[in-house]
Amino acid sequence: MQRQTTTTDRTQGGPRRDRTGPRGSGSSRRKVCQFCHDHVREIDYKDAGRFMKRYISDRGKIEPRRKTGTCAKHQRRLSLAIKQARHMALLPYTAEHMRGM
Repeated sequence: MQRQTTTTDRTQGGPRRDRTGPRGSGSSRRKVCQFCHDHVREIDYKDAGRFMKRYISDRGKIEPRRKTGTCAKHQRRLSLAIKQARHMALLPYTAEHMRGM
């Protein structure tokens, strides 16, 4: 025999619905721009070590804002710095496993 849940049951500690949707946990933390957090005035292309891990994918592409959490202003400056570093041969244009093809 199953009991139907009403609004009064939930206020008294009755069964709750799970709020996880088809895409995971439902709510996630908002990503914060690391450059704004660190109060970085200028993104320099000579700091190529900073870009390698977080802002460039394993395929060698620049990661989008929605994945890294950078703000629009710093994403524009970051992409320019990465492109300058690639031009100066401080960063590769392609990933390591793609160069052998």
